Amino acid sequence: MHAFRKAGLVALSLAVIETIGCSKSRGREQDDDDDDDDPAPVVNPSPGTAQAATLWTFDSSSVGQPPAGFSFGRTGSGRPGRWVVRASADAPSGPNVLAQEDSDRTDYRFPLAVADGPMFGDVSVAVRCKPVSGRVDRACGIVWRYQDENNYYLTRANALEDNVCWYYVQNGRRVEVKRVHLPVAAGVWHSLRADMRGDHVEVFFNGKKLIDLHDSRFTAPGKVGVWTKADSHTLFDDFTATALAP
Repeated sequence: MHAFRKAGLVALSLAVIETIGCSKSRGREQDDDDDDDDPAPVVNPSPGTAQAATLWTFDSSSVGQPPAGFSFGRTGSGRPGRWVVRASADAPSGPNVLAQEDSDRTDYRFPLAVADGPMFGDVSVAVRCKPVSGRVDRACGIVWRYQDENNYYLTRANALEDNVCWYYVQNGRRVEVKRVHLPVAAGVWHSLRADMRGDHVEVFFNGKKLIDLHDSRFTAPGKVGVWTKADSHTLFDDFTATALAP
């Protein structure tokens, strides 16, 4: 496993927190294919959630630096990602966002920014994301029950392919389980959310449920994070993880 860069997590449990900052068809996806804190947005948990929610807005981060409280990895090959905080005029909660800016076009390359804690079992994970550019891919994703950079659950939206997919990544192999085709515009903000209780997972894109299925591959609690593919230049904001009641 590739070395991670570590930084401390600032957390306030049972509430919202800010950190210093905050493709192919089924079966082919296994291929080699800080300062003054602004008020945090209100978190609206899903029905049946427990009380604990964690929100990373990145608004207290130093622009141009990686956010504290995150480690950075990569599934596959190619260069590591370049994760930095940027100011963005249209950030959903302003003024800052998290950006993945490395443009390595290696196809089977999946940069990750993973929160150092807390860990979650049953969880609702959500993010606002904006696919900006990319010739190989324009993808934004979220991961949960993350064990390491080669083992986790993943859902992602792709603005080049106009679809939302759900995968598991096991031993470094990304395997597609479900794909839904719908417009995914580049250059605009979207919402992506996954709720998982036990082996039951539901995926929502822009508030609409697209995927509902079961998988028991990973049962242990894990970390949560955000994900991109290949040369995707993608922005993230309001990354949220909420513990769910069974």
